[in-house]
Amino acid sequence: MNVLFVKLGVDLCGGFAMNSVKRSRTNNPEVLKQRVVDAAFQAFTTKGFNATGIQDLIRAVGVSGGAYSHHFPSKKDLALAVIATAIKDAVDKSWVNPVMAADSTKQGVTVVFRKIIESLDRAGTISGCPLNNLVLELSTQDSDLRAALNTVFSHWHRELAKKIQHDQTRGMLKHLRADEAATFIIATYSGAMAMAKASRSTSPLRICSKQLTSYLS
Repeated sequence: MNVLFVKLGVDLCGGFAMNSVKRSRTNNPEVLKQRVVDAAFQAFTTKGFNATGIQDLIRAVGVSGGAYSHHFPSKKDLALAVIATAIKDAVDKSWVNPVMAADSTKQGVTVVFRKIIESLDRAGTISGCPLNNLVLELSTQDSDLRAALNTVFSHWHRELAKKIQHDQTRGMLKHLRADEAATFIIATYSGAMAMAKASRSTSPLRICSKQLTSYLS
């Protein structure tokens, strides 16, 4: 999927629901910076961080080398920006926001899985979870990148735990420890997505969704 300029429209942490839009010329530094981050997000999470050439990225986005270097002195700086913004946004849009807006954790998790499965089935391809893809590639390469990725996981975990705790104040999920349950939900999803990517099938996601529904009952 080669898109010169993408506007994040991620509604799932796995299917890359991104809307391509026509690139327009602009000298606005922040717009240029965002164009680079958007393109890098797609490249890093599909091709891989190490396989992405910065010169190729610069040419694809259409910025000068000087403009790029002004915002991102190194490839690592670009990766940190992608993690802190685009990756976190993907997690928020695909998981955190829908779960927090639902009537209950159970409903939210069920809806998230259903939307992801439906989107992947429509797309006919499974790229994997953007966060997981980068974790698997980068977590042993650089401590700063690992810490940044873990920050996103911690945010995801914290919000899920908060939702479970809210349910517990309403008399639900009393049998669960919120922190442990949040870890279990994220780990279950992450593992299911990895299996789905390997098998090119949404079956692992369907099975895990069913089991989580029972777990959260």
